[in-house]
Order: sequence, then structure tokens, then C-alpha cells
Amino acid sequence: MELLSQVLGYAFLPVITIMAGGAIGLYKNPGSAFRSSILHFAAGVVFSVVSVELLPDIIKNHLPVEVGLGFSMGIILMLFVKYFTERGPKNENAENDNSFGVPYGLISALIIDLIIDGLLIGIGFSAGKKEGILLSIALGLETFSLGLAVIIACRKSKMSKSENFLILAGLGLTFFIGALLGISLLSHLSQEILELLLSFGLAALLFLVTEELLTEAHEEKESPIQTACFFVGFLLFLILGMIT
Repeated sequence: MELLSQVLGYAFLPVITIMAGGAIGLYKNPGSAFRSSILHFAAGVVFSVVSVELLPDIIKNHLPVEVGLGFSMGIILMLFVKYFTERGPKNENAENDNSFGVPYGLISALIIDLIIDGLLIGIGFSAGKKEGILLSIALGLETFSLGLAVIIACRKSKMSKSENFLILAGLGLTFFIGALLGISLLSHLSQEILELLLSFGLAALLFLVTEELLTEAHEEKESPIQTACFFVGFLLFLILGMIT
């Protein structure tokens, strides 16, 4: 019960940040430099948590078969998700160039991504309290950028502000449900199965950094300041992991 309460408590952080990012996108018009900076910083934070917290815990148990299987499953799933969610937005753009419709492809991709992120928090807390807390903060920064991105896309439609907030609330709830499922399903597993799932989460987070956050960040015109945000995020959580 204590572990469950910790997960549910910290799972609210990404829910709040996705609402905050969406609110900024709804009431302001953030420039490409700001968005690129946020994406670089979030990528650095997630990469720091992966390399400093999750990876050492995975290596110390010396279970190469479970690690190889879990990592492979994570990459295969993320490639599968990427393939099918990228097909949606292309078709959607073809149909909605003149109608400014709701970006269903983007929203569908975010729902899948947030469910996986929620599960990863459950995996993180199963590895240890510190890992879970740092991962919650890292994913909170990621969901801030996702909330910003989805509202910028939705602003092209004719939806009202209340409808936009409804979408954000639904995405936040999706993340929370993923975290609840993660800790409920993972709290009583053997070390071997937990190692497999940690390796799965490791692959998913590395994929998130390299193929989503940084790829999207590089779509914007960037300066050395935006690039430096990646290393600032990495260093910040490296130090935080050492002193906590």
C-alpha cells in the first residue's frame, strides 16, 4: 500500500505538467526557440535518469538473458508504435489541409505514449523509490512539452478552449491509469521478471529521447543555447541523483 500511494502521488506531477504545457500553448504563442529548449532539456533529463539510475540497477543483477529479451521487446514495440502512429498524421494531413480538423493522429500517438510512460513510472518505483521519483520528474518535463505540442496542433481547429482542456485532461488521465496499472501489475514480480521489464523500460526511454524528443526538437531552427539545454538537463539530474 505504501508503494502504491507513492506511485499515485508522484504520478500527479506529469498530469499537472501536461495541463500546464497545454495552458501555455492555449493562452500564449510560444516561439520555436522556447519549444526547442524545452524538448532538449526534457531529453537530457530523461537520458540522465536512464544512464544514472536505471542502467546501473539493471547491470548489477547480471541477468543478460532477461536484459536482452526485455530490451528487444521494448525496441520492437516502440518501432511498431512509431510505424502505425506516423501513418495516421500523414493521412490526416491529406484530408484536413483545408478543413483544419482535430489532429486525431497526434492524439492517438500521445495516448499510446502516455500509457507506456505511466507504466514506466510503475517500473521505476519497483526498482527503487529514488529511481521512481527522478523518473516522475523527468517524465513531467516530457509531458509538459507534449501538452504544449498537442495544443499548438489543436489551435488550428475550431475547438473551444474548454474542449482543448478536455483533451488535456483525458491525456493526463491516460498517464495516471498507466501508472496505476504499472504498479498494480508489477509490485509482486520475481527479480527475473522485474529485470526484464526494467530493460523494456530502458529501451522505451532511450527510444523516446532519440526518436521523439530530439527528433522533434531538431525540426525547429536552433542555436547553441537550445543544444546546451540537453546537457543542462543531464547535468542537473546527474547531480540530483548523487545528492539524494
